[in-house]
Amino acid sequence: MTLLDPALQSPRHQEPFEGLGVRMVFARGEDIYTQDEQADLLYRVISGAVRTTRIMGDGRRQIGDFYFRDDMFGLECGPTHRFAAEALTTCEVLVFKPGAALPGRAGDTRIQAALWEATTQELERSREHLMLLGRHTALERVGVFLLSLSRRMGHGELAMGRQDMADYLGLTIETVSRMLSQLQAEGVVEFFGARRYRLVRTDRLMAWADA
Repeated sequence: MTLLDPALQSPRHQEPFEGLGVRMVFARGEDIYTQDEQADLLYRVISGAVRTTRIMGDGRRQIGDFYFRDDMFGLECGPTHRFAAEALTTCEVLVFKPGAALPGRAGDTRIQAALWEATTQELERSREHLMLLGRHTALERVGVFLLSLSRRMGHGELAMGRQDMADYLGLTIETVSRMLSQLQAEGVVEFFGARRYRLVRTDRLMAWADA
């Protein structure tokens, strides 16, 4: 973890959160916060990618969600974090206290609106994740995941590896690899190397997502 020199900060995110907290850089694989840690801070991704993970009682890892540029994370209903947050790639994160938006502060309305939007987005993604796990075949899970990822990031590139995808989708890494190969063989998705892809049959993917 590194505090970023203000002189080196990117010009993005000047409003409404700029000045509320500090920018930090986390190396790939570094903990941003741990499972069951006090949830007294909020986080906004400026660059890179973050994953939230939880170790289950039997030792298995569950991935809660992935967060990318402009996403906010660390929102909790209780006093502690149910999931840990880790840097999926080298990332820059704005860290601030929820109470930093004091009444009367310039931009306070926009800050509150952004916090509300982040909360509703988190709830919606959680709902979609539950539906994905409960209603789709392995092929549909992987396909809809690629569709969702492309919509969120604006391009087809995997920031995560096969094991991360498996732990998020409730599948084995072998199943994920087979499903990716099948999607390409059926002309639904085209891959360029291990990470880059293009959606070909978006209509089919959207039908799966709406099923």
